[in-house]
Amino acid sequence: MAIRNIREIGDPVLNKICKEVKEVTDRTKELIADMFDTMYEAEGVGLAAPQVGILKRIVTIDVTGDEPIMLINPVLLESSGEQSGNEGCLSVPGKTGVVTRPNYVKIKAYDIDLKPFEMEATELLARAICHELEHLEGHLYVEKVEGPLMDIEDLEEED
Repeated sequence: MAIRNIREIGDPVLNKICKEVKEVTDRTKELIADMFDTMYEAEGVGLAAPQVGILKRIVTIDVTGDEPIMLINPVLLESSGEQSGNEGCLSVPGKTGVVTRPNYVKIKAYDIDLKPFEMEATELLARAICHELEHLEGHLYVEKVEGPLMDIEDLEEED
């Protein structure tokens, strides 16, 4: 496996809509493994394929550090409730901002064998899913920030 370069804000690939995955090849499996390695190396909780320069509808998430989730062609089916909190992104290094997201989501996605499944999530996992799904549509969280975008160091000093 390999650590891939994470594309940062301003890179045009981050503003493009991703293509549906129609088959899982060995290259697709390698990409997924690399995405997990890259996400963990960067100490992130989620990574979408466009963040490593690949315009495919693939997302990796692990909000606990021991429950990796991989989603192919994810689609939001339902959302409800509301949560507001600081959010960051590996593609916007060193920054954070307050974003309001649903507190509950239900999605449909496909596993590594392209078998469909549904999944429900709340709180941080719901936030991470919404954040990563937006990457697949060419959006960054900074478009939703309420108030100023802050330096993470400034936030840490307040704690």
